[in-house]
Amino acid sequence: MRKPRLFSVLAAVGLGAALSLSAQAAPKSDFSVCWTIYAGWMPWEYGDAQGIVDKWAKKYDISIDVVQINDYVESINQYSAGQFDGCTMTNMDALTIPAAGGVDSTALIIGDFSNGNDGIVLKGESKTLADLKGLDVNLVELSVSHYLLARGLERAQLSERDLKVVNTSDADLVAAFATPGVQAVATWNPLLAEIEATPQVTKVFDSSQIPGEIIDLMVVNSQTLKDNPAFGKALTGAWYEIMARMSSDSAEGKAAREHMAKASGTDLAGYEAQLAATRMFYSASDAVAFATSPKLPATMTKVAEFSFAHGLLGEGAQSAKAIGMSFAKDLVTGDASNLKLRFDPSYMQMAADGKL
Repeated sequence: MRKPRLFSVLAAVGLGAALSLSAQAAPKSDFSVCWTIYAGWMPWEYGDAQGIVDKWAKKYDISIDVVQINDYVESINQYSAGQFDGCTMTNMDALTIPAAGGVDSTALIIGDFSNGNDGIVLKGESKTLADLKGLDVNLVELSVSHYLLARGLERAQLSERDLKVVNTSDADLVAAFATPGVQAVATWNPLLAEIEATPQVTKVFDSSQIPGEIIDLMVVNSQTLKDNPAFGKALTGAWYEIMARMSSDSAEGKAAREHMAKASGTDLAGYEAQLAATRMFYSASDAVAFATSPKLPATMTKVAEFSFAHGLLGEGAQSAKAIGMSFAKDLVTGDASNLKLRFDPSYMQMAADGKL
């Protein structure tokens, strides 16, 4: 699912950034986007399999190839190097990988935010966040789990100095938690649900307590979007057709969710449990309201501060404001001369207005 960036990423992205910006700065007709398995991104697989993406692409006389990548970080690396025109990623990773690597990127579609899909679990009953003090906490370092931990520690008036973060692969977290030496983990679904099912454990914090901070996006190359607005229109139109179908209580809606469940390796009940902990923006107007809220730039400022404190904004970054980010109503935070991440609600607004 949503693994962290690696410190080696920026070096690899540097050359790709220059190449991708020059290579993509022209109108074209063939595009590709990539995605990885996660509850909020399964609609892309469904839209591809059902021909919905193709239908919208043909409407605008273009083609869009939708490609699954098994490794989350690798998918973002390939996008950053110009091998894809768009990619699914979280808001934090959009800032710390392509944007920090010099690739001007646009959050075209805000699909959802984690609303309980990410959490911190301790062994023993009646535990609280304060009980993290002095413990080792196993998590995927520099991931959204690490960000979640930092936000939880703020609530408990603690800091990372009060505990030890133990970097643990997502593939090893469940097994690690089963060992006597591991007392606390921070992770995401479906791993979180599996760990929570362990007897005598307590979830002491989850993403529902920081709503709207761990956001799942479809990010596209800004220059490509500028030169090819049809690309943005087709992706956005397809997305909201899929949203309407999967959110329906009809047989068609259930079949859509069953398809996504199977494609993600679970059953309908398992997938719907993950959706229950995900605030999906099924309505374009809801997504626009989120995108234009003053909370979004405030959230991204928090994310930038965490990222800078953990060395994720690049070696040359002098402060959390090193990378410029733009939002609705011409609001810019950070360094306006280094604007590399844009939250552009205009295509979602077109969908809301029925103008796609």
